[in-house]
Amino acid sequence: MQQHDPSEARRPLKVRGNQLSKSFARWLSQKSITPNQISILSIVFALLSAMCFLLSTQNLSMRPFWLIAAALLIQGRLLCNLFDGMVAIEGGKSTASGELFNDIPDRISDPLIIIAAGYSVLSSVWGAELGWLAALLAVLTAYVRTLAVSMGAPSNFAGPMAKQHRMALLTVACFATAIEYYVWQHDFVMFGALIIMNIGCVFTLIKRTTAAYYFLENK
Repeated sequence: MQQHDPSEARRPLKVRGNQLSKSFARWLSQKSITPNQISILSIVFALLSAMCFLLSTQNLSMRPFWLIAAALLIQGRLLCNLFDGMVAIEGGKSTASGELFNDIPDRISDPLIIIAAGYSVLSSVWGAELGWLAALLAVLTAYVRTLAVSMGAPSNFAGPMAKQHRMALLTVACFATAIEYYVWQHDFVMFGALIIMNIGCVFTLIKRTTAAYYFLENK
């Protein structure tokens, strides 16, 4: 994601230190591509991923293909989240509106992917409900973080179910469900992944809220 202040509000990612990531970010920085454009592209990847989830319920013979495509597009979304920040900070292209493009695309992309994943569940009538609940909780985890920052607390990107954990869980679930459906024609893995996501988001909310509370009360 694009970050306006790398010292205070940047999600810690080890992959930023990877030489390949640095080289690609440097190449992007030399092009007429802005970090904000990359941020918007992440929404496109999320929308396409959501469409693949929904298509997986329409043509069941192609269901494994659509689930794998959804997983790959999730990773495309995460790459956009990585490179918009690197182009903005390391590439020296940060803008005054960077914080808007830092958060708003994520608040759109997360629900798109998670809700669609819920609707893709065929083995339970509760799949859609789990997807909507997980999307709500995911947005709340980000809300608690940004609210705490606005009150003077440091940015807290801790999990156990932060954005990268949610997307990693869904990516693995997509591949596993593709195999599961191809062999056994059911999708209990995706259903279970959504349950885990909901539980993890609740713990993340509690952890972030507690950390902010103790920091603000003791500063």
